[in-house]
Amino acid sequence: MQGKRRTKTGRVVSDKMDKTIVVSVERLRRHPIYKRVVRLSSKFKAHDAENSARVGDTVRIEESKPLSRDKRWTVVEIVARGSHEELVDGTESA
Repeated sequence: MQGKRRTKTGRVVSDKMDKTIVVSVERLRRHPIYKRVVRLSSKFKAHDAENSARVGDTVRIEESKPLSRDKRWTVVEIVARGSHEELVDGTESA
């Protein structure tokens, strides 16, 4: 019996590579000293076979065998489409 593969949900921050996207996954954690909830983020490179994910999309990725030096995840589905202006620019245009 094989174990269940881990999945994560995050936002696409880069789609410049061919068949590869960079996904930022955020999590909340309590600070050990100050006891305040802190937002932490990690970036994962994921295999996108159809090149369908765009910057700003929310995607679900699944653990897989190593596909390259630092690519160990594959895209399972695109959960929601998003606009990339807020990520690229950082400010709203008037």
